[in-house]
Amino acid sequence: MADDGELAWGTRRSETDVFTDDVGDFLACELPDHPDLIDDLREVAGKFAADNATRGDLKIVARAMRELRYAFKVFKPYRLCRKVSVFGSARTPADDPEYQAAVAFSRAMAESGWMSVTGAGPGIMAAGNKGAGRDMAFGLNIMLPFEAAANEFIADDPKLIHFKYFFTRKLLFVKEVHAIAVFAGGFGTLDELFEALTLVQTGKRDLMPIVCVDAPGQTFFGGMQRFIKEELLARGTISPEDLDLYRVTDSVDEAVGEVLHFYSVYHSMRYVRDRLVLRFCAEIGDDLLSRLNDEFADICAKGSIERATADPVEQDDPHLADLPRLALHFDRQQIGRLRQLVDAVNDELG
Repeated sequence: MADDGELAWGTRRSETDVFTDDVGDFLACELPDHPDLIDDLREVAGKFAADNATRGDLKIVARAMRELRYAFKVFKPYRLCRKVSVFGSARTPADDPEYQAAVAFSRAMAESGWMSVTGAGPGIMAAGNKGAGRDMAFGLNIMLPFEAAANEFIADDPKLIHFKYFFTRKLLFVKEVHAIAVFAGGFGTLDELFEALTLVQTGKRDLMPIVCVDAPGQTFFGGMQRFIKEELLARGTISPEDLDLYRVTDSVDEAVGEVLHFYSVYHSMRYVRDRLVLRFCAEIGDDLLSRLNDEFADICAKGSIERATADPVEQDDPHLADLPRLALHFDRQQIGRLRQLVDAVNDELG
């Protein structure tokens, strides 16, 4: 049988086979690491049986597990490489300025060591894979009755993954990347953009740069920005600081610069017990630390922003052990202000 990511479109298997082969066998294997989580998975699988779950429900769970397991396997060797998801319309022709801008963006990101992750289809997705080049490209293909074939720049590549479900595919677009670039598109493009913004705004996804890129002289995202300010912000459905969670530009150079500048000093973040730990690539001096405490005291639930060292719970990231750190009791609400703090450090030291 083909590996999980290679099951052909339209292939049918009995629900019993799906549940037994793809969930039961996976849970029965001996895995030395994280036995508590493997036990949790076994327990959940047993509860499905005890609940007399319907055949349709079991199919969804089993297929989702298969897709995620295979996708994690493919991404794992590249986890230390920065990646950017590139979204945009499947209908954009190759001679369109939007297509050319996406090619130029992904090419510039590849030259800076970044991989591009696209939906593997035509249009802007093809442009993202073309600009990145095969070695620096990922494709997350959704199996549809139309637009189902992968574009020529990622077809047959081992980094091409096929998905039946949008929800498993969408998880990979935000979980496995460090930035998002969005070009003009339709419902699907806007869905991906606003889901990413929602996940960052609510703290369900770590901070990352999200840049909306118009081709030079185009106004797709300029119009969106006006709507956000005149309707969402004016009605109070978002906060002024939320506007800092993304950038709008009609310059590819500015879009690339936005992503690279975000990681010029800032590296990553992680919650360690009740504190948020921010990792940086440079030491935070006394003057800057004092300024941060003056300007961002409002985001601390208690105490102040302090220097920190790697905690023992971070031992699963040994390559990050020596990075300078700041720690704070973050209120977990003002994500826009947290982004402003990161920007302040990058602007000062980057």
